[in-house]
Amino acid sequence: MKKTIAMDNLGAHIRELRIEKGLTQLEVAEALNVTPGYISNVENNRVAMSLKLLIQFARLTGTTLDSLVGEIFPEYRMTALDNEILAFLSKKDESFKAKLLNTLKLWWPVS
Repeated sequence: MKKTIAMDNLGAHIRELRIEKGLTQLEVAEALNVTPGYISNVENNRVAMSLKLLIQFARLTGTTLDSLVGEIFPEYRMTALDNEILAFLSKKDESFKAKLLNTLKLWWPVS
C-alpha cells in the first residue's frame, strides 16, 4: 500500500517539476515524443511513465533519475542525495574539494 501512495505522488511531482522549469505539457510532450494528453495522464496518475521516459524527463528538467525517484520514495532518498553530492563535487576542482572537506571537519570532527 505504501508504494501505491508514493506512486500516486509521482504524477504531482512531475507536474511540479515541469512547472518549476517553466515547461508546458506540449513542450515536454514534444521533447519526449509523446502526446500532451499522455503528459496530462501522467501528471494525473492515470498512467505511469516508462523508465526510458522518466530518464528523458529527468534530463529535460536538469535533474537526475535518482533525484526524481528519491523525492517519491523516502527510503531511496539517501542514495539520491549521495549521488547528487557526488555529481556536484565531480564538477569542482581539487582546491574547492579540499576547502569543503576542511570545513566539514570543523563542523563535525571525527571522533
